[in-house]
Amino acid sequence: MDLRTSAPRSAKDKLLGLVSLKRAIDKAKAHNEGTLGEYDYDCPHDKPLFAFLGTNGDEFAAKVKELGTDDAIAGWVGTLLAKKTPAEIAAFDDARMKWHPDDHSIGYFNDLRDKVAPGRDDIVTWFDLLDLDEGRPVPEPTTL
Repeated sequence: MDLRTSAPRSAKDKLLGLVSLKRAIDKAKAHNEGTLGEYDYDCPHDKPLFAFLGTNGDEFAAKVKELGTDDAIAGWVGTLLAKKTPAEIAAFDDARMKWHPDDHSIGYFNDLRDKVAPGRDDIVTWFDLLDLDEGRPVPEPTTL
């Protein structure tokens, strides 16, 4: 996975019902191969997923390297998820989908939003901003 030439999958894309997992796999592969480019691995986007799974960035990257495919990685992650209820997974996904900038990051967030989506004040979550920055569409809200 070379993130110097392509973007990781959207944080919204689910694997095993979890947001961020596919993106974390892509970033771990690039981390392992030294091809992260402008991306960061084991960052504030990845850490909540790792904490929820009961792992860490080093272990996750090592397992991604060892297992290689989404299916094999999903098999391992499934063993970690066995301790979670469907309600816990849904609550994790809901919280992550609503993840928005805090006081520390709001300036960076607004600057990037103004650069990649001028006039899109409706963009208030990191997942939407990441999608726009990476060229994926984010529908505008409908007005009545």
